[in-house]
Amino acid sequence: MYVSNYTLRSPTPDDVARCFEIETAAYEGDEAATCEKIARRVDVYPEGFMVLETSDGILGFINSGAADRVDMADESFKELIGHNLAGKHSVILSMVVHPDYQGWGIASILMQNFILRMRRLGKDSVQLMCRERYIGLYAKYGFKPLRESLSTHGGLKWHEMELGL
Repeated sequence: MYVSNYTLRSPTPDDVARCFEIETAAYEGDEAATCEKIARRVDVYPEGFMVLETSDGILGFINSGAADRVDMADESFKELIGHNLAGKHSVILSMVVHPDYQGWGIASILMQNFILRMRRLGKDSVQLMCRERYIGLYAKYGFKPLRESLSTHGGLKWHEMELGL
């Protein structure tokens, strides 16, 4: 099944609860962001936050921060400490689709449009951390593996990737 008749937009504070619901339903263990972190991301950097919405509501989203120097293992950045609106590098913090809608092409729509938005914003790169099983997924969009991350976020093993824009 594929999604159609959707809207891509930046979220509002009214969307925080739904985004938190999706984040906790889709992520394993302690890797999900808290409701407070999601609210801060909506408030501080709505340009780096995109939701995909249909008549069923928000089905998935992608959010980020921006920085001139990226340290993926810096846990405080997940709270946008060190975020710089004019930073040349976009750092994806969450890329998530509600489990009921996974496999519908939503992640692809989000990622392709997020990359376009970051190009329009003049970013030099998009960076992310992912679990090993997702390296191939992100490679489809042009991301290159950089290294195994020093981050132990959520008690899990991570890999850092980068897409030059």
